[in-house]
Amino acid sequence: MQDVLDAILADRTGELAGMPVPPTYRGMAVQAAEQDMFAGMATRDKDPRKSLRMVEARTPEVGPGEALVAVMASAINYNTVWTSIFEPVSTFSFLRRYGRTSPLAARHDLPYHVVGSDLAGVVLRTGPGVHLWKPGQEVVAHCLSVELEDPAGHDDTLLDPQQRIWGYETNFGGLAELALVKTNQLMPKPAHLSWEEAAAPGLVNSTAYRQLVSKNGARMKQGDHILIWGASGGLGSYATQLALNGGAVPICVVSSAAKAELCRRMGAELVIDRTAGDFRFWEDEHTPSIAGWRRFGQAIRELTGGHDPDIVFEHPGRDTFGASVYVARRGGTVVTCASTTGYQHHFDNRYLWMHVKRIIGSHFANYAEAAAANRLIARGAIHPTLSRTYPLAEAGQAAHDVHQNRHQGKVGVLCLAPQEGLGVRDPELRARHLRSINRFRSDASAAQGPL
Repeated sequence: MQDVLDAILADRTGELAGMPVPPTYRGMAVQAAEQDMFAGMATRDKDPRKSLRMVEARTPEVGPGEALVAVMASAINYNTVWTSIFEPVSTFSFLRRYGRTSPLAARHDLPYHVVGSDLAGVVLRTGPGVHLWKPGQEVVAHCLSVELEDPAGHDDTLLDPQQRIWGYETNFGGLAELALVKTNQLMPKPAHLSWEEAAAPGLVNSTAYRQLVSKNGARMKQGDHILIWGASGGLGSYATQLALNGGAVPICVVSSAAKAELCRRMGAELVIDRTAGDFRFWEDEHTPSIAGWRRFGQAIRELTGGHDPDIVFEHPGRDTFGASVYVARRGGTVVTCASTTGYQHHFDNRYLWMHVKRIIGSHFANYAEAAAANRLIARGAIHPTLSRTYPLAEAGQAAHDVHQNRHQGKVGVLCLAPQEGLGVRDPELRARHLRSINRFRSDASAAQGPL
């Protein structure tokens, strides 16, 4: 592995095709034998640092339409937290199910699961039938893995019955020295970013793009008022940027004064600190607070001059979903992915059906949407929101930070890269956007409290 890294660091990537593939590699993994280790514990008490550990994994065979990538950097997403605490189910059930679909997929059904759904790195090998990607190319990867053997997937690949999230529902993820991806996951690495910066946007930026911008999502347009929960977090920080870049008006919901200030630095003018405002959306564990929804809606109207949100960008789930449906304007849209506070949502259907609102489910992005989102990053129109970077061996601590919401923006992980700041190929473009690229780093220590 050191020979591979030396070639990349010396810009001798043209030599990679002739170098032997390392027979093993290091990666952060959970173990099937330990999937009951947190049984009976409250979700918040489950500790990724205890379940995520470094393994020496056997390098997988590269199949047709696949690529083996030397991973320079990766990032933490909430799906890694879910995997590490074995919620809502153990991801080994995904690997077993996938493994039964074909002999090639059987490689993924292992007693360990190497996780991670982001990467920036260099193509090391490609499999049979691959023509557009070559060893030595610098890439990032989006996380949608599809088979496309069913006609349903050929209009929108999210409708493929065999779509999966790489590194979550498949093995050989990006929190490792090597990763196995399908070549239709690859995209050019933005040249003005370092490895860790380039790895940070992939999952969250693409997810936010589909939710807000795509014809498959809310179809955001100029002038729309968009309520964004957790607007300084990993997902919300990209939604905020996409709204501003597209001429919309973000209404940023955060949990502290420091996070509110960060949203303003991104260019948002309308910010609600839900902690300072003491907004509560449940009377108790079982009883939603319509009075709390109503007070929140009044606060939004005071900020907007009487406008209700055209779009609500929803991802916390149980804690906020009822409020989201309530505050959306008549004929408005609630677009939802994930449910980080719980999957069982409660809302009052009167405020949906009688006010002809829509709820749209959105799950990551297809290749075209991910590529469009990546082009915005490459042009410097949308910026990474990296706040802190850990070495690979400390990815468990990084996941713990995200689980406990001790972060803002994205948390990065150095894999093969020996230090931060490497991999920049376009310093002129970088210089024009340096302040925005580093915006989340400067305030990382100020983040605290739930989104």
